[in-house]
Amino acid sequence: MAAIELDGVTKQFGSLTALQGVDLTVEEGEIFGFLGPNGAGKSTTINILLDFVRATDGSATVLGHDIHEEPKQIRARTGVLPEGYDVYDRLTGRQHLSFVIESKDADDVPDELAERVGIADAIDRKAGGYSKGMQQRLVLAMALVGEPDLLILDEPTTGLDPNGARLMRELIREENERGATVFFSSHILGQVEAVCDTVGILQNGRLIAKDSVAGLREAAAGDTVLRVTLADGDGTDDAVAAIEELDEVSTVTADGTTLTVSCDSDAKMAVLNAVEESGGEVANFETEEASLDEVFAAYTEQQEQEQAEVDA
Repeated sequence: MAAIELDGVTKQFGSLTALQGVDLTVEEGEIFGFLGPNGAGKSTTINILLDFVRATDGSATVLGHDIHEEPKQIRARTGVLPEGYDVYDRLTGRQHLSFVIESKDADDVPDELAERVGIADAIDRKAGGYSKGMQQRLVLAMALVGEPDLLILDEPTTGLDPNGARLMRELIREENERGATVFFSSHILGQVEAVCDTVGILQNGRLIAKDSVAGLREAAAGDTVLRVTLADGDGTDDAVAAIEELDEVSTVTADGTTLTVSCDSDAKMAVLNAVEESGGEVANFETEEASLDEVFAAYTEQQEQEQAEVDA
């Protein structure tokens, strides 16, 4: 069963179309990265999943429950860290956690939750005195109450320092290993790449791509750069000539004993074989793949070009 399913979901706010016929499936047990720039429609999608906002058209289910017919069942099984959250300034961290534990009829221990998110020493302080990062950690702890089947995290690293962001990633992995599905919405590409199994790219309210990070790279990034270091420089010219004969190779340059080869992603073994067949000896090689930033740029540029052609 899919953890999340969107079928043709559209949302309009007056003349503004925030989502345009979004079809999306997130499988149970996945860590799914929902990627897109600010204003792409990510938070609107989450609000629809939680029945905070009604879709103009289309349908959706979460954990097998219809979002309109069974929102209480969904919320009972879901932990949420929203982007625009508020804490109660006059309540302590312990009181926040105790309230959620009681609301979910769970048996979590506030001190243990606070320890997990790194605010154990501040649990009895009023949340109004917390820093932005501490408030973020507190709301994350509230989302973890009751071992939810689904975690929805909207820009979860906002306000966190590098240690906090690393802790967030560790907790996401721990919850996923426990069996939870994680829906991780962010515009910070590195955070998504670090933890997610599958990535969906949302732009201007449309889902323009969905695949593994590796699959997105392969589809959008073009040539792979392969750097081959030879054991000695005597066979460099012969190796370059042999590599240039390969149809899968775009360019090859030599700098001392290092060859830089631009080629198809599946041509790496052919390149290495060509070097050895030419009499060269490979001492080392490494592949330079496109970052998720470059993949995202490639997809968004392609989308803009297609839209410009439609407008023309």
